[in-house]
Amino acid sequence: MQMAQLADRYDDNITGPYYVDYECIACDTCTNMAKKHFKLTDNFDHAIVFQQPIGAEEIQLCQDALDACPVDAIGVYNG
Repeated sequence: MQMAQLADRYDDNITGPYYVDYECIACDTCTNMAKKHFKLTDNFDHAIVFQQPIGAEEIQLCQDALDACPVDAIGVYNG
């Protein structure tokens, strides 16, 4: 599976390990799965991470959204 590229990360993501990149098609998958962490931009062009996960349960929600993304636009930076 291809993963999102950090170099292609949207600038409007909040700082932290999870991000959405330019591959996003604003399909709402992540926003439906992890509403507390992902939202569409005001112009509905793409999703962004607006709150990073804290704790195992929230991390799992974001990981599930990453795994379900149909265009692999969600990434996690562990460096």
